[in-house]
Amino acid sequence: MEDKANILVIYTGGTIGMAYNKESGTLKPFDFEQVYRNIPALENLNCYIDVHSFDPLIDSSNVNPPFWVKLAQVITVNYEKYDGFVVLHGTDTMAYSASMLSFMLENLNKPVVFTGSQLPMGVTRTDGRDNFINAIEIASAKSDNTPVVPEVSIYFENKLFRGNRTNKFNSENFNAFLSGNFPPLAEVGVHIRYHHNYIIKPNFKRLKTHTRFDTNVAILKLFPGITESVVSSMLNIPGLKALILETYGSGNAPTDKWFIDVLEDAIKNKDIIIYNVTQCKGGSVEIGKYETSANLGKIGVIGGYDITTESAIAKTMFLLGQGFAKNEVERLLQVPLRGEMSV
Repeated sequence: MEDKANILVIYTGGTIGMAYNKESGTLKPFDFEQVYRNIPALENLNCYIDVHSFDPLIDSSNVNPPFWVKLAQVITVNYEKYDGFVVLHGTDTMAYSASMLSFMLENLNKPVVFTGSQLPMGVTRTDGRDNFINAIEIASAKSDNTPVVPEVSIYFENKLFRGNRTNKFNSENFNAFLSGNFPPLAEVGVHIRYHHNYIIKPNFKRLKTHTRFDTNVAILKLFPGITESVVSSMLNIPGLKALILETYGSGNAPTDKWFIDVLEDAIKNKDIIIYNVTQCKGGSVEIGKYETSANLGKIGVIGGYDITTESAIAKTMFLLGQGFAKNEVERLLQVPLRGEMSV
């Protein structure tokens, strides 16, 4: 039998952390400090659990770079003391946070499992209890005393996904997350079935934590009827360094002269990086596959292959924050750094 794992639960806020108060009929914060008393089933897992709660707790709609720095620092300070980490986080921006943490934590060799719930922990039909228990079990799983899933992941409704491959696609169903371009890392039924071929292997190098970002970025989603003034206004934002361009299908966009001219001016005269990602939840950008994307490649728009928008924005902020030259940022945006894209 493997040695018992030491797991740190990091409670940042979100729906999962609420319990029903019978006396007042309202929701109150769930007491994770009394986690074994509140969830006795945890006693059966092969691990010890400690809890670190953010103060104040944060609604995930208020997530920002200082929050990411704080979260990464909690993991870094406790990295040698624990075998794995479970991050309890609101679902709305969970994919953004999981993506960013994957870039911040270079040479990560331990599990960082994000999870949350659609219903509060204290509600009768909550999905939070199972999500929490299974995330703990996955974070503590070892093989030959080596963590089974040493990467940033999201566990939700019986599936474990790579964090930077995931997006929230449903606001009501328990099955709230999707990984359209990469298979699950594990599936949970009677047993937890790990798909080892898809899991990043540990490199046993020393953890390096990056805490610098550049938020001079924006996202522009194309739509039929988009006007020149809208596109120009976006590309004339003071200080803008990069634009995530959400295009149609496999990277397609209008072929109108004004559209190409505005983008070309931004790239060549304003040094703005334009990163082409697809609006689709599955599939990849292939610049030049159709005539409607060929012009984008000619003017210097770079393709993001099958990266999610959440991961694209996180990766762009991260790379710009490292102080790389524009051409190096463009090169790295097209190279998998943490398994975030398939090239």
